[in-house]
Amino acid sequence: MAQGSDASTLRPYNTRTLSRYGSATSSIRGTYSLPGSGAMTPRTPGIPADEDGEHTALLGEHSRGLSEIEEGETQSQKVTDEEVQPHIPKGPGARPPLWRRKSAWAKVRYYIPSTAWIPQYSLSLFAGDFLAGITVASMLIPQSVSYASSLAKLSPVTGLFSAAIPGIVYALLGTSRQLNVAPEAALSLLVGQAVDEIMHSDPHTHPVDPNAISLAISTIITFQVGLISFLLGLFRLGFLDVVLSRALLRGFVTAVAVVIMIEQLIPMLGLTNLEHVLQPKSTLDKLFFLVENVFTHAHRLTALISFGALAVLVGMRTLKRAGKRYWFIYRLPEVFIVVVVSTLLSDEFDWDQDGVEILGSVPINTGSSFLQFPLRKVTMRFLRRTTSTAVLISVVGFLDSIVAAKQNAGRFGYSISPNRELVALGAGNIVGSFVPGTLPAYGSITRSKLNGDLGGRTQMASLVCSTIVLLATFFLLPWLYYLPKCVLASIICLIVFSLLGELPHDAIFYWRMKAWIDLALMTLTFVLTIIWNVEIGIAVSVVISLLLVVRRSSRPRMTILGRIPGTERWKPIDENPEAEEDAQGVLIVRIRENLDFALTVAHDRKHRTAERTGADAAHDVRPPHAERLRRLELYGHDKHHPADEPHRHDANVLVFHLADVDTIDASAVQIFYELVETYKNRGVGLYITHLKPGPLLSFEKAGIVSLLGEDAFCKDVASAMARVEASMRERQSSAAQEWSPSA
Repeated sequence: MAQGSDASTLRPYNTRTLSRYGSATSSIRGTYSLPGSGAMTPRTPGIPADEDGEHTALLGEHSRGLSEIEEGETQSQKVTDEEVQPHIPKGPGARPPLWRRKSAWAKVRYYIPSTAWIPQYSLSLFAGDFLAGITVASMLIPQSVSYASSLAKLSPVTGLFSAAIPGIVYALLGTSRQLNVAPEAALSLLVGQAVDEIMHSDPHTHPVDPNAISLAISTIITFQVGLISFLLGLFRLGFLDVVLSRALLRGFVTAVAVVIMIEQLIPMLGLTNLEHVLQPKSTLDKLFFLVENVFTHAHRLTALISFGALAVLVGMRTLKRAGKRYWFIYRLPEVFIVVVVSTLLSDEFDWDQDGVEILGSVPINTGSSFLQFPLRKVTMRFLRRTTSTAVLISVVGFLDSIVAAKQNAGRFGYSISPNRELVALGAGNIVGSFVPGTLPAYGSITRSKLNGDLGGRTQMASLVCSTIVLLATFFLLPWLYYLPKCVLASIICLIVFSLLGELPHDAIFYWRMKAWIDLALMTLTFVLTIIWNVEIGIAVSVVISLLLVVRRSSRPRMTILGRIPGTERWKPIDENPEAEEDAQGVLIVRIRENLDFALTVAHDRKHRTAERTGADAAHDVRPPHAERLRRLELYGHDKHHPADEPHRHDANVLVFHLADVDTIDASAVQIFYELVETYKNRGVGLYITHLKPGPLLSFEKAGIVSLLGEDAFCKDVASAMARVEASMRERQSSAAQEWSPSA
């Protein structure tokens, strides 16, 4: 790029670029009409602060050229768009402008966070990250083995691979510094239920090796989960966490905890072999199975080991909570200690000879080869039958992950991107599915909080944790040969206590807030999950939650405005008792949100009802917001039932305050036109104030401006009321002139 004093050398920097240079361009903002950035340091769009020095020097070299541009523009008072368009060098050997190259690298650092934090990583953080990673790994290794073998009905090694591979991918792509990505109890249970359903639907069609079918089902589910999450992030649908109710998630988690507890009591009591014979299907069937056989067929030694291990786990966790201020107590890996001690005792006292089931030999390879493409013939057979499970796992896993990520981000003072979180989680599961049998992996609130408490400050803690789990997969499993399976069930029951621990707090909170809909939604999710299955419970509740969102969004928020006495300010009368409606028959309504297609839903429903009931009903059809306006006219607010006795008169003039309406789509404009037409036919005067340029352009295209006339559009409510009062005086004067001859 040429450098000199000639003004032409500055033309590659267009108005958008120059507007970012703050005080250096403040003298030309009036000429160029540039939006002030307020920036103290010159910065090219997308360039971090530590890369600004080169641009500061460049701007200094061109300071004389800037003054020449200002002088030239003062004379002409006009700059065409062509004169300020950036000049991009062309040709095979040409290089793009410096700001363009820098912006591209900034985007790489934005979408791949590891390219930003790894070069800047400080060794002073490694001690905390390493300690957090190794401690979380000591808890995660037995948990992952438990989830795979007890919940998902798969080989234990699949749980370890699921805890290692997605965690590494997420650490490179994720935005949360403390989030620990690994298999979760609820998601593993969903995989296990899908495996059971397919295996029992028609067992004669499956080959001799049922383990191969289980691995294929888990692989295709994990791949679909990753693909769904990746696409949701790619299409920027990370707002799903604010659409679905927290009460729904609490009801689902509570129900899953109860389901897991019932299922894990079977191996804890030594009833696994009897279960294979009787094969109870639903959760209620398994509960009845436990009640009928707990006192007659339970294995005493297995039950003693199980509840002894559970008591030790609960006791150590209670001790850790009480001794938080003592780091050596808080960092005790209680799960790892119980696993090691129970394995040594099992080997020493030959518990396997007394009828206690042990883990046994676990092969490292889960298939014919270590890595396999997930979309193979054996997995594609189950694609359609597992899609619903994959969708549910994607939604529930993302909700749990984003809650954990936001908690840690707020706690440690940084921001996260839900869309990039979805991409990172999806990529981790897609890569993980290349190892046959891997489980879906998402973030855990408990492990992520522990990661931060133990000193984890960057994604390096997740890399350390995943690396240790991967090493344990190849070198630790042979040492767990004598690990009792009932101890794994006890570990899962400890997780159940954590899942149930937050229920009383949430239930009391919803009761205190009188959030009856949230309580009903939570209860419905719980009951459906227990009576039918997890998929039915979460699917029905998600649909209800979305319907509630649509219902709320289809009812625009409106309020009546009144004048504050002695001022020209209008405020909502339901929030300001001193506000008065100072003009008889004039209704000032403020619409307090954007208008979109959701307004048309109830309108279409009323049209269909009218078509069934006849022409007279069709003549009375009004848009839903027209009905709400009618209630505002007659009752002062829209909470009254239509059967109540009105205590207000019909409005003669209606003033719309649209300052809060930033956007309005075509469907809403069409409905608004019908609304205006309805009131105009009734002889009601209409005025619109505070209309922004975007909605005004839509009104012009739809014909609303021509229907009402330009005089109906006012700058503010005071201007509209002045026109209303002037119109009233004219009518009174005309009426007086008509009556004067007869007098």
